[in-house]
Amino acid sequence: MSESTSARSAEPRPDEPEPIRAVPLRHPGRWISGAIVLIALGLFAWGAATNEAYRWDIYAQYLFDARITAAAWKTVQLTVLAMAIAVVLGVVLAVMRLSPNPVLRSVAWLYLWVFRGTPVYVQLVLWGLFPSIYKQIDLGIPFVHQFVHIDVQGLNAAFLFAVIGLALNEAAYMAEIVRAGITSVPEGQLEASTALGMSWSQTIRRTVLPQAMRVIIPPTGNELISMLKTTSLVAAVPYSLELYGRARDISGANFQPIPLQLVAATWYLAITSLLMIGQYYLERHYSKGLSRQLTARQLQALADAQNAPVTEAGKPTPKPGAPGEERI
Repeated sequence: MSESTSARSAEPRPDEPEPIRAVPLRHPGRWISGAIVLIALGLFAWGAATNEAYRWDIYAQYLFDARITAAAWKTVQLTVLAMAIAVVLGVVLAVMRLSPNPVLRSVAWLYLWVFRGTPVYVQLVLWGLFPSIYKQIDLGIPFVHQFVHIDVQGLNAAFLFAVIGLALNEAAYMAEIVRAGITSVPEGQLEASTALGMSWSQTIRRTVLPQAMRVIIPPTGNELISMLKTTSLVAAVPYSLELYGRARDISGANFQPIPLQLVAATWYLAITSLLMIGQYYLERHYSKGLSRQLTARQLQALADAQNAPVTEAGKPTPKPGAPGEERI
């Protein structure tokens, strides 16, 4: 090719448009706001590290103290036991609210009205006063014969009363969460179950509740985390062997409330982080099949079944059909 020919080919044709020069849009405000936030965080961290009032030496001394770790384990026990009872009772209350029986509906509504309408701290105080209200509990045939006599005042069951108080309060909220999950299931599922000859209770157990878990799990995880923090109120029972109560007792002895409160906050944050991780995997388990997007393994299995390679778009290339064959 001659030099004149190459020069003519390099010259732009008059009928061709000039190439578009794409210039990315600049966002100086993002950089400025990000820099301001980072500077503010750095100043706060520097101030907290150099402030003698925090007493980081006391914080490090009590962070893994045996009394604190034992109190953290008691807090976990309170949370798990209370939440387990609340979930079971919440499911029962939700089913009662949706029951065609008017008595069951009224009793469930009354329960929710009482326990959601009064503060949890007041309820825990009443559970602490339970031995004064009911000094003895008799179990048997009313007005005929009593088989069991329980001396409530002789019981040293502050932990038990704390669990019961937290569970009964949380059950009212769990009942509404479960009811919302049940009502989210399409009515066609109930009609199909009825057509198969299932009773109302069988429909709830086998059809509705498994599908409602996708809606129930996220708010239940939030309630579990909230329950962990609500255990700090069981001092109203009174019960002081949980995390906040133990940190408060130690700070009352060494007159260092700030580092001990930071120790309690650190343990609460660590346990909450673990619960959030468990909630994530539980949500992912119950959300299977919700999205139409296939994974790489599912795409490869589909391609192998159709004996076709996977394209760049992520979908297998179908084999060409025979002449006259209908394609879907």
